[in-house]
Amino acid sequence: MKLLSLTLAAVLFSGAAYAETTLTLYTSQPPEQAQQTVDAFEAAHPDIKVQWTRNGTSALMNVMRAEIEAGQVQADVLLVADVINLGELKAGGHLMAYPDAPVDNYDPATYDKDMMFFGTKAITTGIAYNTKIAKPVSTWKELLSEDNRGKIAVPSPLYSGAALNHLHALINDPAIGWSFYEGLNDLGIVPEGGNGPAIKAVASGAAKYAIVVDANALRAKADGSPIDFIAPKDGVSFITEPAAIMATTKHPKEAKLFIDFLLSKEGQELAASQGNLPILPGVAGPKGFPKMEDMKLLGYDVDNAVKTNEEVRAKFADIFGL
Repeated sequence: MKLLSLTLAAVLFSGAAYAETTLTLYTSQPPEQAQQTVDAFEAAHPDIKVQWTRNGTSALMNVMRAEIEAGQVQADVLLVADVINLGELKAGGHLMAYPDAPVDNYDPATYDKDMMFFGTKAITTGIAYNTKIAKPVSTWKELLSEDNRGKIAVPSPLYSGAALNHLHALINDPAIGWSFYEGLNDLGIVPEGGNGPAIKAVASGAAKYAIVVDANALRAKADGSPIDFIAPKDGVSFITEPAAIMATTKHPKEAKLFIDFLLSKEGQELAASQGNLPILPGVAGPKGFPKMEDMKLLGYDVDNAVKTNEEVRAKFADIFGL
């Protein structure tokens, strides 16, 4: 009886310790989506709590760099917009490999070959326009019209991970290149903030066009805003909103469960319900979204982008005087 009591006490103590586990998540998801993601994970794992901080990916990476420099990394898990910033953390030895992540049914292009970060959805960047004051265009360069002076909302890659990914994709295409951004500057366009303010600007009519991710535009359209979304025929950039585990985490088992959830059918169905294209085969995407196979996708060499990222960001800032 005494041995049984001790065993029961040990189990109860172990369960109590596990119940107190708190993961810290840094994410660039919109606040309402971040809360939905956390709520769904906590419902699936009631013994794990998640506290989260939300900001643009580039802003979050600035925080991460400061924390790493100080030796006081707070995040256990990252869920951010693009692979470039995670590639930098990987190169610096700051991410934990998860070789047993459940990716058997995923396209290898959606996760890191060294199993350090994992795509969770597909997000394309195209052109949103206000249907009351603007006409649809078919290419990026068609935006560069004097009629659009000061009327194009552009998120900044110095703040937004999706915008940084888009910058690398466009400058990698010789048919578009830096001349597109120089053309925006010639029209008095000042990139700033993230996708949220950009879509609000075009919805309100403050801007005629916005360079934004598909989900923001199509959600606004579904909610009744005078907005439509264009996937330019010369190509769209795309991100997979990857998730990663920090090498410094004190809760690796729980962090892996968070990755597992995002890659599960339930997690992918949640992504779809939030208005994003799921990347797990067999999970249907949101109504009204363009199909991946119908678009020209603009890719680039991620390793090279990591190496040249600071130079690219500096040139962007120089063009716009930022």
